[in-house]
Amino acid sequence: MSKKFTPTPHDSVFKQFLSEKETAQDFFDIWLPDEINALCDLDSLKVESGSFIDSEMKNYQSDILYSVSTKKGSGYIYVLIEAQSWPDKLIAWRLMRYSMAAMQKHLDAGHKELPLVFPILFYTGEQSPHPYSTNWFDCFHDRKLAERIYTNPFQLADVTTLDDSDIMKHKRMALLELVQKHIRRRDMTELMNEIVTLLSYNYYTDNQVITMFNYLIQEGNAQKPMEFITEIAKQSEKHEGALMTIAQKIEEIGIQKGIQIGEQKGVQKGKLEGEKQASMKIARQLLEKGVERDIVKLSTGLTDTEMSNLFKD
Repeated sequence: MSKKFTPTPHDSVFKQFLSEKETAQDFFDIWLPDEINALCDLDSLKVESGSFIDSEMKNYQSDILYSVSTKKGSGYIYVLIEAQSWPDKLIAWRLMRYSMAAMQKHLDAGHKELPLVFPILFYTGEQSPHPYSTNWFDCFHDRKLAERIYTNPFQLADVTTLDDSDIMKHKRMALLELVQKHIRRRDMTELMNEIVTLLSYNYYTDNQVITMFNYLIQEGNAQKPMEFITEIAKQSEKHEGALMTIAQKIEEIGIQKGIQIGEQKGVQKGKLEGEKQASMKIARQLLEKGVERDIVKLSTGLTDTEMSNLFKD
């Protein structure tokens, strides 16, 4: 009898055993740190069948994900076991990536807070002991800098809290910060002097200026965008051509919009006229067949004047 082999025998036997709830409970009793074990209600243990793992990584994983309720009665955590039969220098990063994928899937399921995901590496490789760190900070060239970045609040660039006078000193970032600080709050014409001043510094390319003013037109609340841009163009020698091009486009859009509205009104008027003619034709036919005038008027919606004109040439 020929033997049947699986392409990944180590992974298969691991998953076969650890997919059984009772076996997994024994595993966690042995390998979970006391602090984490104390949080877990292992009777609620449930295999998630890898459904919380990034689909792009399925070909490279030999893991099992479990959800477990906490003993505090609210919420639950996940425990992720990764089986590895060969040493991987970046295994800590892989575990971190798997953990983040599980967190994202948890959010996608409708939850509003991140869950705790506790990863465990189950190592059975030929080289013993396992030669690499399972601390993901050791995956960085500069561990100390990585710790400072990822164990502290991330940098916040909140331009809504800055004074305009401070923003004006931010060189090539000033125009972007100033406009985006006020785009939802103020009529952009109130910032004309500041915008003209920033453009006079010659920090910006024409492409940047065109992009910015297109943004102002789409998202801003300037009451008269044509006049706003034309006035800035007069005071900005370097970017006058680019700004006048935008102003011209605004004018063309306005004309085109006017034409479209006119066409729509013409179509609507024609439609109404056609409907009126059809009603009058029906009314004439009904009257010729002896239907009472009041009934014809009510049925067709014609006015007394229109009814009187039905048989006039």
